[in-house]
Amino acid sequence: MMEIKLIVLDVDGVLTDGSIYYDSEGREYKRFNVKDGFAIKYTISKGIEVAVITGRTSSIVEKRCKELGIKHVFQNIKDKEGVCDQLVKQLNITYANVAYMGDDIPDLPLIRKAGFSGAPIDAVRKVKKEADFVSVYPGGKGAVREFIEQIVGEIG
Repeated sequence: MMEIKLIVLDVDGVLTDGSIYYDSEGREYKRFNVKDGFAIKYTISKGIEVAVITGRTSSIVEKRCKELGIKHVFQNIKDKEGVCDQLVKQLNITYANVAYMGDDIPDLPLIRKAGFSGAPIDAVRKVKKEADFVSVYPGGKGAVREFIEQIVGEIG
C-alpha cells in the first residue's frame, strides 16, 4: 500500500482541459472541474498535502487554489523538479510519498521520480507511456478526481 503524503498537480491539461481563452480585452479564462475540486478538498481534509506547479502564471489559478485550500502554489516555473525537490525537503518526506499528475513533456521528470504518477487520457503519448496510471478522463474533466481516488479510495 502506498503512503502518499503529497499530491502534486500540473494545471493546464490536468486541472483544466488545456485550453486558454482570451476575450477581446485580453482577459484570460480557464475552466475547472467541480468534481476534481471536491476530490482535492476531500484529500486536504484527510491530511494529505496538495501542491500545484505550473509553467504559466495566472491570477485565476491563484484564486482557484485558494478556494480549494491548496497552500503550495508555484507558478511560472521552468524547473518543476527543482521546486518539487524543495517542497519534498520542506515537508520532510521522500519521493516515495509523492503522487504527481502531468500531461506533457515538462512533466516527465516528476512522472519518473514520484512514488505514484498519473496522466489524463489526452496527455501526450510519452507521458502516458511512463505514468503508473492513465485516467479514462481527459484533463479538466475528472482526471484528477480519478487519480486521487486511486490514492485515497472512492470518495463518498
